[in-house]
Amino acid sequence: MFIKQVVICGFRSYRNEVVVEPFHPHHNCVVGRNGSGKSNFFLAIQFVLSDEFSHMRPEQRQQLLHEGSGPRVVNAYVEITFDNTDNRIPIEKEEVTIRRVIGFKKDQYFLDKKNVTKTDVMNLLESAGFSRSNPYYIVKQGRINQMAVAPDSQRLKLLREVAGTRVYDERKEESLGILKDTEGKIEKIDEFLQYIEERLKTLEEEKEELKEYQKWDRMHRSLEYTMYDKELREVREKLESLDQQRLEEGDRTKDFTIHLSTTANEIKFLERDLKELEIKTSTTRSERDQLAEERQLQIRQRAKLELDLKDLDEICNDDLATKAHQQKN
Repeated sequence: MFIKQVVICGFRSYRNEVVVEPFHPHHNCVVGRNGSGKSNFFLAIQFVLSDEFSHMRPEQRQQLLHEGSGPRVVNAYVEITFDNTDNRIPIEKEEVTIRRVIGFKKDQYFLDKKNVTKTDVMNLLESAGFSRSNPYYIVKQGRINQMAVAPDSQRLKLLREVAGTRVYDERKEESLGILKDTEGKIEKIDEFLQYIEERLKTLEEEKEELKEYQKWDRMHRSLEYTMYDKELREVREKLESLDQQRLEEGDRTKDFTIHLSTTANEIKFLERDLKELEIKTSTTRSERDQLAEERQLQIRQRAKLELDLKDLDEICNDDLATKAHQQKN
């Protein structure tokens, strides 16, 4: 796998789109005058392949955009095309293109012109050997000289990092830390299991108590149902008896109403007779006044009439008393 083409636009000193190709599969040398963009060219490659340009502040983003004369550049991109005939990148294509676009606020990544996430690109590069834990696939200017004059201990450390043993040492420390945490979690789990066992024992005892309670509760409900059913039957019988009494009282009330109506009619007849008698009495009194002169002569007749009148009054009173007594009954 090697770089076949680099396209830069709007990045640092590259205002317009610049296409750099072809590249040799093994070694390439970039030469030029000071200020021609050699450092920015390597910085562009590093911008796409390394993890250094992450979590940048707005002013850092601004520094990566072209700041020359002319219209303001609001975004820039760097695109690298790899020869993948050896399938080092796990994609079934002979060429793989990765583009990173940078703006004032966010970045965008494209894989073969398809928008993807940064995580997808980093995972793809790491699977091809561009490991973030071993960043020596890009050696910056002056780094080689620093390595040459470094003491043996630093060179050994560097060789371990390049060989990848540092990663395993870090992973070992990480694994030991995880193992320690796991042992602590196991102790907590054992304590929790002991608590659960004690709790299960308590629940078993409560379960037996609950069964006993449910047994007596069913018996209690059965007795309550029996009592309520008995009370319900008694109440229904009382209601039926009261309904029967109400019907009988209704019949008696109906008979009493009929009797009362008959008595009222009889009273009306008696009142009419009484009025007639009063009229007769008035007429008799008139005649008595007219015949006052003849009173001495007709005293016997008058006495007889008075006796008759008295008898009539007694009869009327007896009838009235009888009617009143019947009405009370």
